[in-house]
Amino acid sequence: MPINQKIPTWFAVPAVFAVLSVISYQTLIVPENLEGAKNVLTMAKTIPIPVAGPESIEFDPKGEGPYAAVVDGRILKWRGDDLGWVDFAYTSPHRGNCSKTEVVPTCGRPLGLTFEKKTGDLYICDGYLGLMKVGPEGGLAELIVDEAEGRKVMFANQGDIDEEEDVFYFNDSSDKYHFRDVFFVAVSGERSGRVIRYDKKTKEAKVIMDNLVCNNGLALNKDRSFLITCESGTSLVHRYWIKGPKAGTRDIFAKVPGYPDNIRLTSTGDFWIGLHCKKNLIGRLIVNYKWLGKLVEKTVKLEYVIAFINGFKPHGVAVKISGETGEVLELLEDKEGKTMKYVSEAYERDDGKLWFGSVYWPAVWVLDRK
Repeated sequence: MPINQKIPTWFAVPAVFAVLSVISYQTLIVPENLEGAKNVLTMAKTIPIPVAGPESIEFDPKGEGPYAAVVDGRILKWRGDDLGWVDFAYTSPHRGNCSKTEVVPTCGRPLGLTFEKKTGDLYICDGYLGLMKVGPEGGLAELIVDEAEGRKVMFANQGDIDEEEDVFYFNDSSDKYHFRDVFFVAVSGERSGRVIRYDKKTKEAKVIMDNLVCNNGLALNKDRSFLITCESGTSLVHRYWIKGPKAGTRDIFAKVPGYPDNIRLTSTGDFWIGLHCKKNLIGRLIVNYKWLGKLVEKTVKLEYVIAFINGFKPHGVAVKISGETGEVLELLEDKEGKTMKYVSEAYERDDGKLWFGSVYWPAVWVLDRK
């Protein structure tokens, strides 16, 4: 074809749109690469679970488990390959219309799990009902806290216990949304999240931190002198000093490379944080510009918000940060999501195994690092 021959419009216009679409996808949607990340989560063993969303996992004082908080309001216990998953507890007596794939508010939605070692009681943060507790034999959990300082607990998320002081700390992630709309909490930019201190002796629930944007995970440090809590939207990890000369003050402890979920303390005093996904440009824009986040909140369905933020490719990421400085020590990922998706928690055991939960996927995973 001669150089000066014109390309037909019917061919040129679609071609231009195709090129722009590719560029837009690569620029806006594709998740960022994480420098120094090890793509090793593909090697983890998958343990299917008959219900979606084992958002939090926990082991009892005898070392049995894991126990998993799932989407239909139950806490299940893993009894090994032969017995599989069995019922342990549930947060709501209303079980008639509970779904194994979607949240039904009347069924509750258990999230963060914490065993008290000296009693064997399991504390449960339910994203609809509040802070709950069930004894070592399981069954129907009892409500402990559903209000603090005149405001209802709307979105109890994760907590941790100081057994010496008989105090339980937990997140209330929003005063507007419950669990089902968690991503709207993150993108809206509303600072209605708070950390609540529950004194088991006096039964008093007191707010010790507020003005947080979807504070998701929470954990105490090894000597119980401070706690950290992470904001899903901003990726900031805040520290609140409980003891010492800085008691009652707060600061920024770390910033993680993704959208953080639950936090777990390790035996060495460091922290593992599950990351829902890596960041991309469109997610940064939605979170960083409040007007855009508000627009998305009002006009875009939640499933599309989730898809855009994870780049239409669910994957698995977890980060380990120093318990002293907050610096990143390790980054583990399943870059293509071949094995893990939507990681909500990473739980390191003394035997070297790393267990992982997922906020949406019907599986837990275990990576034997030895």
